[in-house]
Amino acid sequence: MISLYLSMAAFALAASISPGPVNLVSLSTGARHGLPVAMRHVAGATLGFTLLLVLIGLGLHQLLVLLPWLTTAIQWAGVAFLLYLAWRLAVDNGALHSAEGGPVASFAGGALMQWLNPKAWLAAIAGTGAFAADGDAGRVWLFAAIYCVVCYLSLACWAIAGTCLQPYLQAPQRVRVFNRVLAGLLVASAGYLVLA
Repeated sequence: MISLYLSMAAFALAASISPGPVNLVSLSTGARHGLPVAMRHVAGATLGFTLLLVLIGLGLHQLLVLLPWLTTAIQWAGVAFLLYLAWRLAVDNGALHSAEGGPVASFAGGALMQWLNPKAWLAAIAGTGAFAADGDAGRVWLFAAIYCVVCYLSLACWAIAGTCLQPYLQAPQRVRVFNRVLAGLLVASAGYLVLA
């Protein structure tokens, strides 16, 4: 049983810590607004993903098989959301702790971002396929619990890294460069999703 837990945790870590849109927003939020605000985003993203994982594990994936257009709609909504976040970062004025601009830095924004994140859908479908393919509710909930903890810690690492960058980003010009680099990475993520 320990090997199953470790396998679930390893899968969750690989999927959660690897760069993606939610990780980049966690990094940016930590850099712009500090750790307390970033952790709201982290908590929302973690719980949003955990809910998605549980619903996929309990049968939502069957709906996607029956309605393939829904998968395409989710993918395009995710691409549009990534491009919107990239635009917000690219046009930001660079002022730290500003109420204007910047990425979504809230609990609800973090949760919504996971539901519009094709990487999250792929991780949820692949993970439940690997660890709870038979639809066993106990196994789904176990995987979700492990994933929740690992996802929270992984996203928190990105938020902490962003917070550590704050001393280097005191000048608005540096923040603008930082934001534009992140915007470019989000556009690249969106482009990858379109071409994949």
